[in-house]
Amino acid sequence: MTGKDFMYLTPFLIIAIAPIVIMIVVSIVRNYRVVFGFSALSLICALVSVILIMPLAPHTIEPLLLIDAYSLFFTGILIIAALLVTFLSYEYIKQVEGAREEYYIVIFTATLGAVLLAAANHFVLFFMGIETLSISLYILIAFRRFKSDSIEAGIKYLILASVSSAFLLFGMALIYTAYGTMQFDKIFTAIGSGNKLPVLVITGFGMMLVGIGFKLALVPFHMWTPDVYQGAPAPVAAYVATVSKGSVMAVLIRFFFALKGFDNHYLIAAISVIAILSMFVGNILAIRQLNLKRLLGYSSIANMGYLIIILLTGSNRGIQASVFYLISYFFTTLGAFGVISLLSAGEHEAENISDFKGLFWKRPGIALVFTLSLLSLAGIPLTAGFIAKFYIILEGMNAGLIVLIISLVINSVIGLYYYLRIITMLFSTASDNRLPGLSILGHITLALIGIIILILGIYPGWLIGIIEQFVSL
Repeated sequence: MTGKDFMYLTPFLIIAIAPIVIMIVVSIVRNYRVVFGFSALSLICALVSVILIMPLAPHTIEPLLLIDAYSLFFTGILIIAALLVTFLSYEYIKQVEGAREEYYIVIFTATLGAVLLAAANHFVLFFMGIETLSISLYILIAFRRFKSDSIEAGIKYLILASVSSAFLLFGMALIYTAYGTMQFDKIFTAIGSGNKLPVLVITGFGMMLVGIGFKLALVPFHMWTPDVYQGAPAPVAAYVATVSKGSVMAVLIRFFFALKGFDNHYLIAAISVIAILSMFVGNILAIRQLNLKRLLGYSSIANMGYLIIILLTGSNRGIQASVFYLISYFFTTLGAFGVISLLSAGEHEAENISDFKGLFWKRPGIALVFTLSLLSLAGIPLTAGFIAKFYIILEGMNAGLIVLIISLVINSVIGLYYYLRIITMLFSTASDNRLPGLSILGHITLALIGIIILILGIYPGWLIGIIEQFVSL
């Protein structure tokens, strides 16, 4: 490797070295505040390095990594989400019994797997990235090891993620059999020289789609989602919903568009069915939930159903719409789970809808951010979620995906019902529930998230301009 290669690897190296430094520090003396501060500083340095490298891209590190504007943009988004999760985790993890510093070590290893996925140019790195991410998530989900539901959630995710990995490997093997290479750009070159996709490639990508469907919690591969969201610590559930899914979506978009899957009627039919089922199953099952974390889990299933519509547009503008939707979804989801994290104290997890009754009269600031997040998830005007859904509808209509867009609109109306039910609870008569003390860092983070949701809803043009400049395939 050359010095230039190391320069382009700077953000990845920072994220890889940080957990090693934390392990050394913890082996000498345990200091939760120092570990947290170092973790936040390391993620900020990684983000700054991404911004500095962006104008110099693209660069390929043969044969594994393709560091271009697309991968760097996604890497930046994932690091920002991981940083916000770190801020929201401070007070929550501080209350966990036993060793707590290790939480940030695993956050870094999970983030390393996520950013490697965004830059993967080879099946080997694709699989290593997704396994590094998944193994870290097993630990994070079961981090509250003294709670049975947390251990149960970790085991369920372990079993189903292992099954999804088997499907991924089998799919990769079939594509390798067809083209004799595992390097993305060589596969794409071979595809470009042929008239149509071989049966082995279609079957292989179908197998990979099953594995990716598990990671994105798409129907019918969604069974783990509500239980894992409920059992995992609130900040970890936010991480699963954002960083984990965003990284898998990054590699899926790159691979699907280069594969020209939108020109194959088998893949079009499969993805259309999965998208429609995910929308309806996610929203209909969310209506019945009284547990807020389970409700948000089903809501995430529906949101992934909305998002994969973009795969069938076959255009750069479709990719850009998906990136804007992901950014919007990240902030709204982090806002919702951030409120749960801040209101959870000790052994009590604020996860039932009834726990939020009359929240506005006790914590008006938190209630307003929570309301903004829910309205954004519902796609109400003046929020980021509205612009994101409008963008997807616009590109879907341009691509002639009428049935999928109609399904999206219908399901947005269904989703509005259960989001408004929660908002009504926030502004109802105050209950006697005791709330934990104020966390200054948590409140600042939530306020920042709320402001971003409003800015993206009122003035989204600046972000759309940045996305159009850097995100294309």
